[in-house]
Amino acid sequence: MTSADLPAYCLDLCRRARTAARRLAAAPSAAKDRWLRHAADAVERRTPLLLEANARDVAGADEHGLNAAAVDRLRLTPARLAGMAASLREVAALADPVGEVREVRLRPNGLEVRKVGVPLGVLLFIYESRPNVTADAAALCVKSGNAVLLRGGREARHSNTALVELLREALTACDLPADAVQYVATPDREAVGRLLRLPEYIDLVIPRGGEGLIRRVAEEARMPVLKHYKGNCHVYVEGSADLDMAERILLNGKCQRPGVCNATESLLVDAAVADVFLPRAVAALRAKGVEVRGCAETCRLAPDAVPATEEDFAAEFLDLIVSIKVVADLDEAVEWIARYGSGHTEAIVTRDLAAARRFTTLVDSSAVLVNASTRFNDGGELGLGAEIGISTDKFHARGPCGLLELTSYKYIVYGDGHVRG
Repeated sequence: MTSADLPAYCLDLCRRARTAARRLAAAPSAAKDRWLRHAADAVERRTPLLLEANARDVAGADEHGLNAAAVDRLRLTPARLAGMAASLREVAALADPVGEVREVRLRPNGLEVRKVGVPLGVLLFIYESRPNVTADAAALCVKSGNAVLLRGGREARHSNTALVELLREALTACDLPADAVQYVATPDREAVGRLLRLPEYIDLVIPRGGEGLIRRVAEEARMPVLKHYKGNCHVYVEGSADLDMAERILLNGKCQRPGVCNATESLLVDAAVADVFLPRAVAALRAKGVEVRGCAETCRLAPDAVPATEEDFAAEFLDLIVSIKVVADLDEAVEWIARYGSGHTEAIVTRDLAAARRFTTLVDSSAVLVNASTRFNDGGELGLGAEIGISTDKFHARGPCGLLELTSYKYIVYGDGHVRG
């Protein structure tokens, strides 16, 4: 495709998506659920083909400069594909928010006012690296009555193409519009810019990737943006904490999948337990291959740590690196998170219920956990079936965005010849 062809290509995608969205808005729940189950079956049947396509992407990882954590995000395995199929079925089992009557008021004059869930329309989803997100995004968009334009990263082109082909075939088989799911196939970066300038066709754009991508989309978009921003997630070990529990939560949050947005990036340790907890925590992290960057007190207590910079304390590493700060008390921990956090996920480890309540009240993030790993801030883990992203905004959605967050509402009013005097 030449640059001269790009405007017509982008416009055609959008027009087809808008037409599909109108059909999909009236589609019965049973048809959408049938599509989800059909797609899940197809993922299982085509696992060898999907793995083959993904292997081609993984083989090109060096060409795209991907580090080990990024390659992990890119890679599909039989277990991950099984999880993808399970997620599709979980979304099928969820209640359909489209047409849901969320509120009813009977006015004194006899008017009946209903607040009813409706789709947003056409969504543009821009994301990097993780092909399993392709299926999650399509599932949530179609179930919530929205058409979606998927713009995945070049590094996952073969995987995404194979998945979208499968999803579109399933839509046709279930008598739903195939154009409800479309892949922006051109690698030309200008395609994103052109799509961001088409608010008459695209109702919402969701960027999910690096900070540079999100900043570009927020600056250029002429339609609303739901930002899946960076995750500098903290674990605060409060003075009363069970230290064995704290170590388990820390290692899970940092090491299970270090390249994802809900991985623990920063550890805060109460000074009351720093002498005991820090040396063992650093030793456990180092045994897992984690590089530790700490404050002066951390470096004194754990000589394996290297001095941290201001940038380290604010960083989303997405790698086996962690920053550590010793704080005087809970109030300093809250202030530290307010200064360096990204509003994504924070956790406290404590045996003090009052401390837990104070922390969850004062910390302003999309999810605040008590005695649990930051890795639980995830749509599937929180019962949403899947997520299209974790919003760090406060409007119109916050935290994991599932079906409900991909809808709006309208008022439907029933009268009997009412006129206003």
